[in-house]
Amino acid sequence: MQLYNKLSAQERAQLLDDAGEDRLTLSFYQYAKIGNPELFRNHLFIAWDQLEVLGRIYVANEGINAQLSVPATRFNEFKNFLDGIYFLEGVRLNIAIEHDTKSFLKLKVKVRDKIVADGLNDETFDVTQKGIHVDAQKFNDLISDPNTVLVDMRNHYESEIGHFKGAVTPDVDTFRDSLDIIEEDLKEHKEDKNLVMYCTGGIRCEKASAYYKHKGFKNVFQLEGGIIEYSRQVENLQLENKFIGKNFVFDHRRAEKITDDVIAKCHQCGEACDTHVNCDNEACHLLFIQCTSCAEKMDNCCSQECKEVNALPHEEQKALRKGKHNSNKIFKKGRSEVLKFKI
Repeated sequence: MQLYNKLSAQERAQLLDDAGEDRLTLSFYQYAKIGNPELFRNHLFIAWDQLEVLGRIYVANEGINAQLSVPATRFNEFKNFLDGIYFLEGVRLNIAIEHDTKSFLKLKVKVRDKIVADGLNDETFDVTQKGIHVDAQKFNDLISDPNTVLVDMRNHYESEIGHFKGAVTPDVDTFRDSLDIIEEDLKEHKEDKNLVMYCTGGIRCEKASAYYKHKGFKNVFQLEGGIIEYSRQVENLQLENKFIGKNFVFDHRRAEKITDDVIAKCHQCGEACDTHVNCDNEACHLLFIQCTSCAEKMDNCCSQECKEVNALPHEEQKALRKGKHNSNKIFKKGRSEVLKFKI
């Protein structure tokens, strides 16, 4: 019985090309008490491998967080499978605005301590005691209220390329970093302000809303379905779109264009640009923003040093990496002393 992916990304990409089928990219999450995450993980892998699902899925005692793609022709089968799981019946599926048959190239279902890393060890905190979910219309009304504080619960490299107008965008590397910063900044307004939060698809806001209610905030709201669902509702209902730029996504696409506004800049030359890339030097792999001109000039690398390493024969590069851990840069995402125009 197969419980793990056995194909390389290259092999899977070729199979997708050969199949020539449309695929839907989607995501969902659900906080729930899962007694045996490992058993549940295996159940998901066996079923989804047969449905040709690809993606990155995390399972923990606190629930499930899934980002994946499924053949369009098998979407109903996939949905029926979810509905057969009691805590996933009717779960919101955030279907991507822009689809790519190669948004994911492997099926990875992993057991984690938590589906959203928060660094919290407070047993009195109940993640299911969430704030009020609001749709796009109510969200627009709330953020027009001068008594509202709108907070982006994503990381700096996400909000850099796109965010809601007037939002507080914490300069943080992780979700955990933002929790204490926001609480400290707003501690005087726990009872007299509306705290409205948003993120990509809703999962971080859901945990954050429960956390801030636990910390004494009285009026806590979150954008249901995140930026992904907001964009869909705005288009379908012809509402005013208060988001500008791109929505960062965690698959091979890296972003979905919400508006034509380019609010970021190339980290190397400072020209308007909002295209994230990874440094071609595999020993670095830094995620940063690079325009086409700098990509050509720097051979898709973040620095002269990486450019020189990347020009070496492949075997020589492997020898240089041997015995070394991954560069910490892969976790910094846009923070490096070599980038002159980083945020």
